[in-house]
Amino acid sequence: MNNTIEVPTRPTRKFVPEDLVIDSWQKIQPLFEGLLNREINNVSELEQWMSDRSELSAVLEEDMAWRYIKMNIDTTDKELSEKFHFWIKEISPNIAPYSHKLNVKLIECSHLNDLDSDKYKIYLRGVKKSIEIFREENIPLFTEMEAKQQEYGAIAAKMSIEVNGEKLTMQKAQLLLKDTDRSKREEIYNKIQSRRFEDEKVLDNLFDELIKLRQKIANNAGFQNYRDYMFAAMGRFDYTATDCYNFHDAIEQEIVPIITSFEEDRKEKLGYAHYKPWDTKVDVGGLAALKPFKGGKQLTDLTIECFKRLRPYFGECIAIMQEMKHLDLESKDGKAPGGFMYPLYEIGVPFIYMNAVGSQRDLVTMLHEGGHAIHSFLSRNLELTEFKSTPSEVAELASMSMELLSMKHWDVFYSDENELKRAKKEQLEKALEGLPWIAAIDKFQHWIYTNKHSSEERKQKWVDIDKELGNQVINWEGQENSHAIMWQRQLHLYEVPFYYIEYGMAQLGAIAMWREFILRGEDALDNYTDALKLGYTKSISEIYATAGIKFDFSAKYVKELADFIKLELSKID
Repeated sequence: MNNTIEVPTRPTRKFVPEDLVIDSWQKIQPLFEGLLNREINNVSELEQWMSDRSELSAVLEEDMAWRYIKMNIDTTDKELSEKFHFWIKEISPNIAPYSHKLNVKLIECSHLNDLDSDKYKIYLRGVKKSIEIFREENIPLFTEMEAKQQEYGAIAAKMSIEVNGEKLTMQKAQLLLKDTDRSKREEIYNKIQSRRFEDEKVLDNLFDELIKLRQKIANNAGFQNYRDYMFAAMGRFDYTATDCYNFHDAIEQEIVPIITSFEEDRKEKLGYAHYKPWDTKVDVGGLAALKPFKGGKQLTDLTIECFKRLRPYFGECIAIMQEMKHLDLESKDGKAPGGFMYPLYEIGVPFIYMNAVGSQRDLVTMLHEGGHAIHSFLSRNLELTEFKSTPSEVAELASMSMELLSMKHWDVFYSDENELKRAKKEQLEKALEGLPWIAAIDKFQHWIYTNKHSSEERKQKWVDIDKELGNQVINWEGQENSHAIMWQRQLHLYEVPFYYIEYGMAQLGAIAMWREFILRGEDALDNYTDALKLGYTKSISEIYATAGIKFDFSAKYVKELADFIKLELSKID
């Protein structure tokens, strides 16, 4: 053990029994009953009640988190899957009505108005919204929906292709699309697509089932469509569906032309008459793919060093996670796709999950999830679990800012100056390139849940949207079917509907944060950490303002930030 690291211990429980093992609903029901039936005679007792409820939430959420993490690490282990699904089928449905009753008890408490209104304002408005949309009849539908959502990960985890006798995960196969041999890239691309086609119908049917379930949930709660329901359920108090449409338009107007110029430049340098989907990732200079690390251990060690140079505390956060084995980074058979940071609210030390194969993209993912982790550490001492649970617009600001802030010290990963320049250039281009995809996915979701449609109409709509917001230079001739099902690779559509535009909003915030860092140095980092320490005790706009930036996605602001990126790119060249 590194003696300079102080590993946190779980705080002593004051309400939940220390030896609680959750293997039945009966074990935890008395705790909910106790909260529900407790007399509250003054504001001090109300705050204690809220604290006890918060402790119970932290214990339960952490227990569920570990079940989810372990199941994803090994989707082939039936026991792990059963433990997670036990929670979904037996625990969550029973918690839901009690959570609603406790929300009502809180809002109807005669001492509610004695609480510090500034301290609890954000929390209480969320509670009131939850009460408003709660319907008992939706509880079994949520259970069914959550089970179906997990099917996507299981299907995707089984996808692999064979190359030269070696079985490769889709993550590892994607890496080969950077091969300088064009015929090899085409071969790999076609193998990947052929494998995706095998599950096309299965994923289409699964999506149809999810849409049907989600629409029923929305209708039960009194909403015309699932989009409007989700805006309420996700607590989107700071912007509307119309603002999202304006975001789509701003990206199409200001960012797509810039990306098109990037891609046309790539096409020209490659010298191809037709720029195909397997040409988008190869280095135009014929250089091999960037390889910033080898294996999960080196990725961790180098990330710690990079973060330490930025601010010692940042590196310490990852070092603690390493010491506690709260990292699972490498891609392997049976492991569900994707990457995430999962908060663990009781211990206060999160978990990072990835499918790293040694690429530059993996490096950025680690820095991204590391930003989430630092956010979790900075907000871990807030009084209530609910204070720590930030909306995605804020959570993603923490992570996406770290991708850019950390660039100052990427020499840790790249000793070669030219490779370092390549990596930075790629990152800055991707900061803009990601925005049209985000806008496309979000625009697609809005259409899906506000229009009745068939599977074929859905494919056509995706193609139409991609023609507006996607890569304008790619020649899709002969690959039309691949083009039409591109959306199926976006797990958010299946598992966390409407959670995606936040990446775009946060990307704009991250660019602004990085600009502040370049201009103001340590003062900007102070603002960044101060903002993250707030958790969700202030509105999104207030948190952004604390960071020294604006929560703004108007065309004017988008252009201003895009121009800044272009300026910084010119300095690298």
